[in-house]
Amino acid sequence: MRAFRLTVIAALFALAAAVVSVPMLAQAPAAPAAVRVDISGDWGVTINEDQPHRAPGPELGDYTGLPINAAARQKAEAWDATILSQPERQAQAHPAQYWMRGPGPALRILKILDPVTQQQIAYTISGGFGRADRIVWLDGRNHPSDYSEHTWDGYSTGAWDQNGQFVITTTHMKYGVIQRNGAPASPYTKMTEHFVRHGLYLMLHTWLDDPIYLEEPMVRTHNWTWNPGGNQGLGNPFESVDELGDKPLGWVPFFALGTRQTEFGEIHNIPFEATRGGTESLYPEYMDKIKRFAIEEAAQKEAAKKAEEARAAAASRRR
Repeated sequence: MRAFRLTVIAALFALAAAVVSVPMLAQAPAAPAAVRVDISGDWGVTINEDQPHRAPGPELGDYTGLPINAAARQKAEAWDATILSQPERQAQAHPAQYWMRGPGPALRILKILDPVTQQQIAYTISGGFGRADRIVWLDGRNHPSDYSEHTWDGYSTGAWDQNGQFVITTTHMKYGVIQRNGAPASPYTKMTEHFVRHGLYLMLHTWLDDPIYLEEPMVRTHNWTWNPGGNQGLGNPFESVDELGDKPLGWVPFFALGTRQTEFGEIHNIPFEATRGGTESLYPEYMDKIKRFAIEEAAQKEAAKKAEEARAAAASRRR
């Protein structure tokens, strides 16, 4: 009988311990949620990388660091900057694929609130060249069909990921460029942008996936500094004027197919093959290829020099 009582008491203690432990476990603090990045405000651009490309602009033939394929290279080598003097292109905005790249831009990012619920439904981003201001929808809407209109700013939706970063997905962009020397971007490009904020500093990581012109996705980063006193002016009105008075109506400037844009490599003492971009040119081991290209190009130039000297000597003897 005594043993039975001890067994009952032990069972009651076990039950009491279980009852007490359940609320204790239930009240354990949950893992803190990631702080959502708020990108609203005025931001001054910080150009501390790729300044020659972003301010004065890249030189013809400079495709270094771009994972472009042969089709993109052919398109870029035929591009002539005079095309921007055509009346229909003088007011052309920077496309979304290049919009954040340069020159600048300083940004003004505003929250758009539903007038009834006061819930945020979008961000607007202004400041890009040509004022193709962007709207980033946050209300969960889908992207339009593949047959919908493509615009300079594209169609953007945004959401916060599990780390609190603000992620923008953009489609339906017009045919544009990824660099201001003709390196193209197709209208089938999908752009994913990650905004990360560190106090007064805003960083953007851009991922471009273009199945037509890129051998692999292209990655870029951009930086801004919080500038609450920023004074962003209204968009400047564009007016088309005749800049091609000596050309016939409908003339389209271009370089003939097969043109080799060699000036960039010659000026900076870079082998021509090393200026043409491509996936492998993005990685450190490409330096070994550049050295080999330099040796081969020097040998070709020396052979061409000797051949020219031989032709000149032969012509002299005939005289």
